[in-house]
Amino acid sequence: MTAPAPSSGEHLPVRTAAVWAALDALAGSGTPLRVLDVGGGSGVFAVPLARLGHQVTVVDPSADALATLERRATTAGVGDRVRGLQGDGDLLHELPLAEGDSDGGYDLALCHAVLEVVDDPATTLGEITRALRPGGQVSVATANRAGAVLARALSGHPKEALALLEDRDPAPGRTRPARRRFAPDDLLALLRNAGLEPAEWRGVAVVSDLLDATSDADPEAVRRLELALAGTSPYRDVATGLHVLATRP
Repeated sequence: MTAPAPSSGEHLPVRTAAVWAALDALAGSGTPLRVLDVGGGSGVFAVPLARLGHQVTVVDPSADALATLERRATTAGVGDRVRGLQGDGDLLHELPLAEGDSDGGYDLALCHAVLEVVDDPATTLGEITRALRPGGQVSVATANRAGAVLARALSGHPKEALALLEDRDPAPGRTRPARRRFAPDDLLALLRNAGLEPAEWRGVAVVSDLLDATSDADPEAVRRLELALAGTSPYRDVATGLHVLATRP
């Protein structure tokens, strides 16, 4: 399966190739979907999805990110298919979502790089589940603990790597809360507890984040490698991120 191209000449990031490939069967089917992008910020996923013909509502706490989203959507010619709402994922029920969408109306929800930073991942996933129609799906992408351990070790920080391995804060003196990292089994259990049925998990950015920024590796070759490794252990086990598609029964 190949990642969908929202338009000729638009190149999706290599590091998210596995996520787009997983979304392809749904988002690339040609059927317009109602999409909820929680924490979607400036529209990295929302705008390409809108270019595929979908209606996308982005919920994000950052006014600056939503302003960037509006500019990006307008520039891409899809301003009428992208709507931004300022708010938090754990309070979706308080937002002015479209009629019927606040309780079982969305075909697809995105929750990418969100569970690491919210107050309570279970609450956020519960809100997203309620916003999906029966049979609707949520795309969840999170930081992978094993990948973070490897990255810290390779960058010369063994003490921080050991702290992450033991699920401790690698910088306990920080003023901001530490980002969560997830093991695959923990993420799958979290999804099931939210009333969702998860599919098999995949690795995100298995090799792309390990390549030096000055690497002259062929991006298309890296993309093909990412797709080949995303569902294959032991390679996926040390990816930067985890990705799961889960369905509301």
